[in-house]
Amino acid sequence: MLDTVLFIAFPYVAVILATVVGIYRYYSDRFSFSSFSSQFLESRRLFWGSVPWHYGIVTILSVHLFAFFFPGAWAALTANPTRLYIIEVTGMALALVSIVGISLLVLRRMSDDRVRVVTSWADWLLILALLVQVILGFWVSFFYRWGSDWFLRTAQPWLLSLVVFQPNIEYVSALPLVVKWHHLWGFVIICIFPFTRLVHVVTYPITYLWRPLQVVIWNRARPVQK
Repeated sequence: MLDTVLFIAFPYVAVILATVVGIYRYYSDRFSFSSFSSQFLESRRLFWGSVPWHYGIVTILSVHLFAFFFPGAWAALTANPTRLYIIEVTGMALALVSIVGISLLVLRRMSDDRVRVVTSWADWLLILALLVQVILGFWVSFFYRWGSDWFLRTAQPWLLSLVVFQPNIEYVSALPLVVKWHHLWGFVIICIFPFTRLVHVVTYPITYLWRPLQVVIWNRARPVQK
């Protein structure tokens, strides 16, 4: 019963909540769809935290999505033991890089008064949730080896069953507790997502494609002739 609630009901609730709140926020307070960049407040520590975090997490997320959407290609890639080993080691290294990066970002927000002022409670919650998720991912990859391979027989078919509205928890119900938490924590992040500044990543200024060109003229004042 608990697995049914966690692995069927909760993912749907998370996605519906994120969609409804995101749409409502977009139309009721569109200005809040912004990253509210704090780089101008203090950029040096932001660089050392943001760069490893973004490079690490974007690569990890891209690999997860590739394995989900192209399971056949991913299975062929991981079928070779050498390639599988390289993928596993690279994944753990990227997870460590991500943990270091987001930890520096957390320390920056905690230690800088100006940055802390522009950080909402939802932002704090999301940052901590992301940190927990990356730590869980590293834990799984380190203690439950070859996840790049067994992902195709556990998480991928479970997620696909949710997408096609034929949920099947048999793929994940027997997994270790830490692995289950890693799967579910992604939906926790989805729940928090629409309440934070991170929502700006789902918007793209496509209207720029058909908007009339703007001509900007730099008007430099001429010296007064005497």
